[in-house]
Amino acid sequence: MHDAIRKIDEACTDHGHPVSPGLQPPPPGVLSLAAALLNAAGDEGRLAILALLAERELCVTEITGILRENMSTISQRLRLLRSAGLVMRRRSGKHLYYSVRDEHVRTLVATTLEHASEDFRPSSQPKPEHRHGPSTSPP
Repeated sequence: MHDAIRKIDEACTDHGHPVSPGLQPPPPGVLSLAAALLNAAGDEGRLAILALLAERELCVTEITGILRENMSTISQRLRLLRSAGLVMRRRSGKHLYYSVRDEHVRTLVATTLEHASEDFRPSSQPKPEHRHGPSTSPP
């Protein structure tokens, strides 16, 4: 057994929890693509567009009006989101309509915004318990 692995095994045993043999991260290619998706969505302006498109298909003019930003800024953000595979577009006459690519994107946006909104609940409302086990953050 490799010394580094032996030290991890001993450290885990000392803390009273079982070692997880065989636990591996996703393949590097998958991690790279996932990181690129999150990076594309990781800007407030682009996330605002994704949140709108998660609700329904919109044309560029509608997005521009809702977000009160200029057309070139919105178009640039949409290009990046489209190249990352998060949104798709269709043309109808002179209008370009955009929507989220699939339910995975819709779920990612909804879950991200729901998670972020937990930190903005008034202090009188308890935060919901996480389904992923106990929190590791300080009280």
